[in-house]
Amino acid sequence: MLDALKNAFRIKDLREKILFTIAMLVLYRIGAHVPVPGIPFGEMVDLFSGDNSVAAGAMSLLNLFSGGALSYVSVFSLGIMPYITSSIILQMLQSVVPSLHELAREGEVGQTKITQYSRYLTLALALLNSIGYLFLFKGYGINFNGAGAPEVIFDIMIVGTLTAGAMLIMWIGELITQRGIGNGMSLIIFANIMAGLPAAIISSASEGTMGIVVTVVIFVIILCVIPLIVYLERGQRRIPVSYAKRVVGRRMMGGQTTYLPIKVNTAGVVPIIFASALLYFPAQLAVFFPGVGWVQAVAGALASGWINWILNVVLIVFFAYFYTSMVFNPDETADNLKKQGGFIPGVRPGKATAAYIKNALNKITLPSAIFLALIAIVPSVVFSFTGNQLIQSFGGTSVLIMVGVVLDTLAKVESQLKMYDYDGFFK
Repeated sequence: MLDALKNAFRIKDLREKILFTIAMLVLYRIGAHVPVPGIPFGEMVDLFSGDNSVAAGAMSLLNLFSGGALSYVSVFSLGIMPYITSSIILQMLQSVVPSLHELAREGEVGQTKITQYSRYLTLALALLNSIGYLFLFKGYGINFNGAGAPEVIFDIMIVGTLTAGAMLIMWIGELITQRGIGNGMSLIIFANIMAGLPAAIISSASEGTMGIVVTVVIFVIILCVIPLIVYLERGQRRIPVSYAKRVVGRRMMGGQTTYLPIKVNTAGVVPIIFASALLYFPAQLAVFFPGVGWVQAVAGALASGWINWILNVVLIVFFAYFYTSMVFNPDETADNLKKQGGFIPGVRPGKATAAYIKNALNKITLPSAIFLALIAIVPSVVFSFTGNQLIQSFGGTSVLIMVGVVLDTLAKVESQLKMYDYDGFFK
């Protein structure tokens, strides 16, 4: 591991990408602590205190995904969620709208247009969220009117600052993806989770001897779960593939046997992120109706409790199949094998091969999706009975996202290392 890290910094191009990624994440965390002008900190702390029903419900979920930035209304209070929500909407529309589906099949040109649509939608969602938060805070008696200026001036400034902050986060995420190492969206979520970890540990350990014991037990359980997550993330279903002999020019090609690797968890952590984003959406809507009791109650119920647990399981399983079908097309794979003279022993080329691959994909997707759902739900259930903040901040979903992001980033670094004939992280 240490040798691989040393080799990574020996390569100039890779070193620049790693340092650029770190610099962007540091910039993001700095922005998460820069408050919007005119914020009454005392009133905001009271609003997000543990005794407040708002924070205990929908608002706690919003604050968690912003890395705590929402609790003091920083420039990056909206977090990455408007961008994630817009990405989910466009990906789902690709299965419904034929024109978007055709754009997705056009390769880089089509993907560029879809990305542009995602940016416009992110801007609209960020603007709506900013206005909603403004009305929400005012609905709970928080007024932004410092320095004796008209209140409307501060209203416009707050909405504009929050919207600009969300677009800046989107820009940072895209820059990391394009010029850095790893997926920018996932790394920003990773940074948010890590930012809340120290405070959660201190809060858990400060509850006396029992709090220290619980903290140690939680970390022991996490250390036991991490190898299972790594095993799932690295697991593959290898389908044997043989290639027929054929003459190309004066050379004899083919005649060899290899395998088609299919990841057990093809969708990675995307199902959990998408499911969380959808359950987060009612909380987004609730900010527009701060005085409507039943809207707040619905948002709070979907943010925690048995309804949240059931919907989480259903959505995670659904998105596991949905996203897997988007990133892995059995028909295209079977067609490519046929063109290259490859076939699965005992299976006819063409439609039969596609059906065989699809069946194998479905069989391995279900257990991986159930495992993802259990990892996400069990800590939430335990938290509902214990109230330990460490479980909420560093529960199964957080650990799974963190391990998945780390493995994905290491895999990208490893691919760069092997281009320069260096050994990677994985042996």
